[in-house]
Amino acid sequence: MTLDHVETLECTLCGATYDPEQVVYTCPNHEGVAGILEVVYDYDVIEERFDADLDGHIPNQWKYRAFLPVDTDAEAVTLDEGGTDLLDAPRLGDELGVDLRVKNDGLNPTGCFKDRATSIAATKARFAGQDVVTCASTGNAAASLAGYAARAGLDCRIFVPAAAPEGKLVQPRVYGADVLAVDGSYDEAYDLSLEVTDAYGWYNRNAAINPFQIEGKRTVGHELAEQTRDEIPDWVVFSMGDGCTIAGCWKGLREFAELGYVDDTPKMLGVQPEGASAIHDAFHGAEDHEMVAETLADAVAVGRPRNTVKACRALEESGGTAVTVTDDAILDAETLLGRTEGIYAEPSGAAPVAGIRKAREQGIIEPDESVVAVVTGFGLKDTQGAKQAIGDVTEVAPSLDDVAALYGASDDGDGDESSLTGRGA
Repeated sequence: MTLDHVETLECTLCGATYDPEQVVYTCPNHEGVAGILEVVYDYDVIEERFDADLDGHIPNQWKYRAFLPVDTDAEAVTLDEGGTDLLDAPRLGDELGVDLRVKNDGLNPTGCFKDRATSIAATKARFAGQDVVTCASTGNAAASLAGYAARAGLDCRIFVPAAAPEGKLVQPRVYGADVLAVDGSYDEAYDLSLEVTDAYGWYNRNAAINPFQIEGKRTVGHELAEQTRDEIPDWVVFSMGDGCTIAGCWKGLREFAELGYVDDTPKMLGVQPEGASAIHDAFHGAEDHEMVAETLADAVAVGRPRNTVKACRALEESGGTAVTVTDDAILDAETLLGRTEGIYAEPSGAAPVAGIRKAREQGIIEPDESVVAVVTGFGLKDTQGAKQAIGDVTEVAPSLDDVAALYGASDDGDGDESSLTGRGA
């Protein structure tokens, strides 16, 4: 076997197991896609193969290939995803009252965290001899899959809600993908992508149901565990949509702790917009937690998350929790992150900053606790949201007088010295 480090795929609901060598998405014992599968590993094999130094040098996520559910004979489809820096954020930390670091995964090749998962999808699809890959997306997964499909030489057909940001729909088309705008919500686009998968046999990258996608996302947990070995944070904060991102990170963190590579694990804080709070609601005990998602943070605008079980498990096992924030708070966080640390995040990527502020207000995060916020998407993915927060540009004539009218000017009278003072009108 070339996938001998993967023992089985196990249903998170009933425990039924399936052959990891086969293309299988969910457990058929449950209606719809409720039977989400978990990849179960033989860690003895992984430990035997993993010989990289945990020295903080991470060229990309394939440093952890021994942990990834790909065949040993498979050539990786990669654009150098992962290996993102962990940055100190002292000015933003002072604003929030915490010891803060930021992991900026918006710097991945297509501008979002999802590249970690997509690299695995493209690798497995090509190795299995698939010709066409597909997914449903609000934009980021679409762009990511299209880019990696181009890299792998695969055809790519993507389903998006018609209301997805135009900027996110341009990117996959540049990569050569067929982008089909569904007259409906993300959840309706998602359902259609599943029907198409059944009908045509295309390889489906949807991270919420493809059990191998979350395994690529867990490399961010491996990286954080390695990068913080000497200073493990109290909290790691993510925005949540379908739930697989925070679940994947927690799995990676937990693995490194259980294998003895690090001494402890942080608590996980999941952040959702008030208009798309299904996982938050489920974690806090709501029986009917599905909803129609309404939020400007389109990357996490999910009303029926498929990975609620894994996300809630990550929050519970880590001793963490979930909070909701308003769209206005997300926009404020986007500009705060930008002007304090020079990091430009799309709304969903800035949501963790809003979540930290909310958690501080509620006493969940204590003063001066150490926190890592993970930015999952680059700001140029969605400029319309940012424009709501910053307003229009200031127009001036090509004249020093117009600038002086804004900022003030001084002149000692002999024309030798003139300076602008102040920082803004």
